[in-house]
Amino acid sequence: MTESSSATEFPYIHGFSEVEQARLRKQARIAEPTIFSRIDYDGCQRLLEVGCGVGAQSEILLRRFPDLHITGVDLSEAQLAAAERNLARCPWAGERYTLLRADATDLPFEARRFDSAFLCWVLEHVPQPARVLNEVRRVLMPGSPVYVTEVMNSSFFLDPYSPNLLRYWMAFNDHQYDSGGDPFVGAKLGNLLLAGGFRDVATEIKTFHYDNRQPDRRKAMIAFWEELLLSGADQLIAAGKTDQATVDGMRTELHQVQNDPNAVFFFAFVQASARVY
Repeated sequence: MTESSSATEFPYIHGFSEVEQARLRKQARIAEPTIFSRIDYDGCQRLLEVGCGVGAQSEILLRRFPDLHITGVDLSEAQLAAAERNLARCPWAGERYTLLRADATDLPFEARRFDSAFLCWVLEHVPQPARVLNEVRRVLMPGSPVYVTEVMNSSFFLDPYSPNLLRYWMAFNDHQYDSGGDPFVGAKLGNLLLAGGFRDVATEIKTFHYDNRQPDRRKAMIAFWEELLLSGADQLIAAGKTDQATVDGMRTELHQVQNDPNAVFFFAFVQASARVY
C-alpha cells in the first residue's frame, strides 16, 4: 500500500500509471473507516501531509476536518499533477490545500511552520525513515499531533492455502526491501518516533479481517488485493524476482479464494500517534 514515492530517486513498486493512480483513490476509500477511526485533528489549522501522492488521503482529511489547510509534499510530479486534478474536483477542498514537490528528508519549510502532520503508506518506501521523521518534527510547533500509518506485510494471511500467492508476496516484499524500502516498518514506528524526539508515542494494530461474517466485503477486498499485487508484477518479473507462471498461478488462486464460501482474508498494519514538545 502506498500514497507516495519518488519518480526519480526511489523506485516505486506500483508504478505511476493512471490505473495505479485510480487504485490509490480506491484504496483510500476502502481503508478510510479503519485508518481514521481514531485520528483527531480538531483545533488544528496547518497540516503537513508527507507523501500526499494523488491526494486520495488529502481529500478525506479536508472532508473530515473542515478547519484544516493542508500542505501536501511529494517527490513525484506525476502524482502531484494527479492530486491537483483530484482535489480540484472536490467541492469541499476549495483553496484549502497547497501541493509542493519536495524531498521529505530536506523539507523547504522553516521551523514550527505547521501545527499537525499526517503520513500514510509513505515510510515503507523511503530509505531513511528516521530522517523523514526528524524533518517532520523540526517543522512542527510544540504540542502538534502526528499520525503515522504503515504496513506490516508479514501479517498477510489468506485461506485456503495459496502457494503461488505466497511466493509472489515474498518476492514483492524482497523487491521493496532491496529497493531501499521497508515492508515491515509498521512494527518499528514506536522506536522511530521515540528516537526522533517525539513524545506521547502510542501505537495501535489495525486489521482487515474478513471471513463468513462479511462475505461481500471479503470478496471485494480480495479483488482489490489482486489489483494491488498485480501493480508490481512487471517490475518483479523484470528484476528476476518472480516469473509469469507464478503470476498466472497467483491470479488463479485469488479467483478461487474469492469464490470460496469459507475463505479468510487477514492483513494487519500499525498506526502510531505522537506529539511534539
